[in-house]
Amino acid sequence: MSETLPTVLDIEASGFGRGSYPIEVGIARADGSCCAFLIQPLDEWTHWDPKAELLHGITRERLIHEGYPVRQVAHWLNDELRELGKAYSDSWGYDNTWLSLLFHHAGMLPRFRLEALRILLSEEQQAVWSDTKEALIAEQGIHRHRAGEDARLLQLTYQHTRKLTEHPGR
Repeated sequence: MSETLPTVLDIEASGFGRGSYPIEVGIARADGSCCAFLIQPLDEWTHWDPKAELLHGITRERLIHEGYPVRQVAHWLNDELRELGKAYSDSWGYDNTWLSLLFHHAGMLPRFRLEALRILLSEEQQAVWSDTKEALIAEQGIHRHRAGEDARLLQLTYQHTRKLTEHPGR
């Protein structure tokens, strides 16, 4: 029997401090497939950090032209995650704040909870997490700081650290 992977959510944002907002949200589903949507910034979302853009490589202009409306992204998240009831994030503090902002501006309530990915990890998994993640990035040529790929990377890292730390016969 194959193990069920946790559903992982990742958000890219316009910056890291006050005034930042979500610009892309991605999910890695339990079956390993992933999906992401760019988010069209609202008129009042003006904060833009060039350092953040250097990381994710998404321009504000691209968001304006290719992004989906806030309400549509919130609906998609609820449709994807309502039955599961939860998703996991490695940056819970940031991602939960941006998720709350997204749903607030959509005039909707999330139908799921976001939880910290680390609650699923054993001490052994936490100890090998960083090295395992770096090895996967190198091995798979993963493009970092894009929401869908980052969510999948976290999910793969979870899966690999589980295998590395399994104790057969225990």
